Amino acid sequence: LYEDDSDSDLGSMENHGSVVTHLLSQVKIGMDLTKVVLPTFILERRSLLEMYADYFAHPDQFVKIVDQPTPRERMIQVVRWYLSSYHAGRKSQVAKKPYNPILGEIFRCHWTIDGEPQDSNSKQEVGDGPVPWCSPDQLSFVAEQVSHHPPISAFYSEHVNKRIQFDAWVWTKSKFLGLSIGVHNIGRGLVSLLDLGEEYSLTFPNGYGRSILTVPWIELGGSVVIECVQTGHRANIEFLTKPFYGGKKHRVTCDVFVGTEKKPYYSAQGEWNTRVEGRWTDTGRTEVLFDVSNMKPKKKRVAPISRQNSGESRRVWRHVTAALRAADTDAATSAKRRLEQAQRDAAKKRIDDNHKWETQLFKPKGDEGWEYTTPLSKRIETSKSPKRQDTATR
Repeated sequence: LYEDDSDSDLGSMENHGSVVTHLLSQVKIGMDLTKVVLPTFILERRSLLEMYADYFAHPDQFVKIVDQPTPRERMIQVVRWYLSSYHAGRKSQVAKKPYNPILGEIFRCHWTIDGEPQDSNSKQEVGDGPVPWCSPDQLSFVAEQVSHHPPISAFYSEHVNKRIQFDAWVWTKSKFLGLSIGVHNIGRGLVSLLDLGEEYSLTFPNGYGRSILTVPWIELGGSVVIECVQTGHRANIEFLTKPFYGGKKHRVTCDVFVGTEKKPYYSAQGEWNTRVEGRWTDTGRTEVLFDVSNMKPKKKRVAPISRQNSGESRRVWRHVTAALRAADTDAATSAKRRLEQAQRDAAKKRIDDNHKWETQLFKPKGDEGWEYTTPLSKRIETSKSPKRQDTATR
């Protein structure tokens, strides 16, 4: 049901003109779209939680952060991994909206990384963490919808043998902008290199669905900061929206600084969905930061639906997905409405029973958002396992 990554188009907006006209009659410019029911034909065949796994569609780029010998090179590798991840999320030339996760929904997956040396324990299962049945040489991922109002997703990834982890949460706020829909991504991510004692905090760009009356397309916009407090390195990234007249789509620029220096030691620019080039300003040396034509996204491994719990994404949405694959929008809409009604009934029962919703895998982190309850760092501390040997320059 989910193995075909292609996302067939159920028709452009022009083919559903009456539906779009009815939708637009209900909204005003600046209106929050959180509670607006969007037509089924614009849905992508997967949950938003699964879409967040695309940050690791190039798992080799993520784990390579650990292998870089200097703080500068590690920061540049963080930037390379981060920027190159965005092209992987586009399954269709036409902009589609992923399913809004239901409260408590969970998505798990993992990746095998090509070229990684196989340790003697590489065939063993880790037995804990996000995906207990994967090996220490694989990158694992889990996401949970921790709040419905506001809609907040939390996700976490780790590689046991590389001693690297990523913790993040995102609150999405959608607004109607006239001929566009804007999605403000409020949240933060944290890359932790456990043996080096370095943490890289990062933010997320906003997303825009443009030309919603004809053939919608996605662009990213806004400022992103990646910062490592321990080393003093900081990357300022700008996702540039296309001017109304002329100009290129999907432009991105990046300047990387250290300490209080005013001049960046590294600058990069290009298109995030094709190619970005970088330059070391002290030597003038240029390089290709990444070229997506040479970077095929790695296929994630997901347990079959028959082995998933009732609250796991692909099982939750299987009837909607099957109907969309069959181009049966009526059946997809009916299946989606049944899910939504079940959620409303469950919410009402919690209120009637004076029962507070409890998350499963993530917990609030004060005013800092959300964090995974049992990250690799905590499990290592508990087990007192020996550190990974690393002879690289710190």
